Amino acid sequence: MILSWPAPYRFEGLGARVLDWIAVALLEDLPAGQVVPRRVHDVDLAVWRSAAGEVQAWGDRCPHRGMRLSHGFVRKDKLACIYHGWQYDLDGACDYIPAHPDLTPPKTICAQRHDCSTQDGLIWVALEATDSTVPETGDRVPVRSLDVAVSAADVAAMLGLDLAPVLPVDGPFDIALAVQPSGPSHCLVHAVAGSGADPKTVSRHLEDLRNEWEAAA
Repeated sequence: MILSWPAPYRFEGLGARVLDWIAVALLEDLPAGQVVPRRVHDVDLAVWRSAAGEVQAWGDRCPHRGMRLSHGFVRKDKLACIYHGWQYDLDGACDYIPAHPDLTPPKTICAQRHDCSTQDGLIWVALEATDSTVPETGDRVPVRSLDVAVSAADVAAMLGLDLAPVLPVDGPFDIALAVQPSGPSHCLVHAVAGSGADPKTVSRHLEDLRNEWEAAA
């Protein structure tokens, strides 16, 4: 399906407003025991999942020497920095330093934690404290995530919508997009669709949409 946009949309900055909750991944794309890097606005995150399945979102910087925690590895319910092996528990506190195994680390050595939740098969992060509830996507199911060389605000405008955590898409398959602003000309969209839709067909449709958005930007 070929769509025609009235005119290219351009937005200054990283988006019309900062969203309270922002989707950063499909839950199924982050298996237990794994860590992935994510960028939301100008904030780099290490999003990880403990061996028991609990999801965390931290600032992507080890308090020790600033190494990216997303390069680290998960040990049961802890995230370890790859540089010197410092380990941080689910509260973000350092509780083990391999070079000083008998030392109890000071409580002030902590990773920067952000509120993180899962809803409808998506991982959601709030960069700042909020009383708002985690967005819902209805009866849709996760399909895939796509990199898009267009800002999140531009994607919303091309859909004829204001920027919001979840953007419904007119057309077949009952698609909605949970948008992740990543820069002035880049975002990720985490797509969900009606449970009866064929994932491969939806995926091809999404790629067509992405191509048109990028051509129009």
